Amino acid sequence: MREGPLAGVRVLELAGLAPGPFAGMMLADHGADVLRVDRVKAVTDRPRTDVMDRGKQTVGLDLKSPEGVRVFKELARNADVVIEVFRPGVAERLGIGPADLHEINPRLVYGRMTGWGQDGPLAPTAGHDIDYIAVSGILSMLGREGDKPTPPINILGDFAGGGLMLAYGVLLALFERERTGKGRVIDAAMVDGASILFAMFHHGVQSGFWGPRGTNLLDTGAPMYDTYETADGLFVAVGSLEPQFWDEMVRLMELSDLPDRGDRQQWPALKARLAEAFLSKTRVEWEAVFDGSDACVSPVLTMGEAVEHPHNVARESFVQVGDYRQPVPAPRLLGAPAPDLSPATRLTDLSAWGLDTAEADKLREAGVLA
Repeated sequence: MREGPLAGVRVLELAGLAPGPFAGMMLADHGADVLRVDRVKAVTDRPRTDVMDRGKQTVGLDLKSPEGVRVFKELARNADVVIEVFRPGVAERLGIGPADLHEINPRLVYGRMTGWGQDGPLAPTAGHDIDYIAVSGILSMLGREGDKPTPPINILGDFAGGGLMLAYGVLLALFERERTGKGRVIDAAMVDGASILFAMFHHGVQSGFWGPRGTNLLDTGAPMYDTYETADGLFVAVGSLEPQFWDEMVRLMELSDLPDRGDRQQWPALKARLAEAFLSKTRVEWEAVFDGSDACVSPVLTMGEAVEHPHNVARESFVQVGDYRQPVPAPRLLGAPAPDLSPATRLTDLSAWGLDTAEADKLREAGVLA
């Protein structure tokens, strides 16, 4: 039995691209029993070491066969949550859509995640993270002044706007089910999720307070919120927004006669002064200068360096699982038992999910189950 605040919650995760497994990981990290349902040929006895598959179990099922659909429905009868990441209408054509499963399990929470959502003119079309954040309006705001929009890899749409929002929706529906006794369908669209992540900026853009990309306080427009190269070709991040933090940084850098940071017309000149100053020392030398201060200047660490940083080491922010280092689950629930982060393994005994051993053996011989 898994431990944690979601212990006892059973989740069927239909295999798909990264945002789906990420949502499943967020639930498994806090104790949910997540069974990943993949294609028959994709499942072997070899553990799945992808970080997003940690703490899960996996099974192969042919959902294009009537027997496979029947088995999936039996699993869903004993589940609390289904995570589905197909294009709109695909699950219905397979016979495992929300209506099909609610017929046999009215308490089931059915989480659907797509890029465009379950309706609208773009719903049936293909897309990727970059498309969803483009149509949300967010991509237009990302990048340096005078340069083209720059996507922040696929964090905003896929993971923050997609997987994390789906996991949040699942928790909302589970909480509601305690009052109503009924499950709910969740329409988690990455285009919606990306939009809500920028709630802070919508008013600023419409009121004129927030200008074109790369010209504002938090988007590399301001000298007090940017990265600067050091003497060894590495970088530091400056976030000294408040006057007291700025004053601390300037004092520790021993700078004087700087242009007025309150005058936007002086921002380019001030940036140039800071850039010149930061090039005078290596990154590690600047780390020593700012160590323990409130200057809000930090080293821009590589992924490998982050694992070894004293703060992350002290908080045990990364953990070794097999051959790989992984970030620990977030948020931390103080006092909760340590989560199981072991690689996903094949589940051979499905009796707890309503499928007895004899029937499972027959289905494996027929190639329907793995």
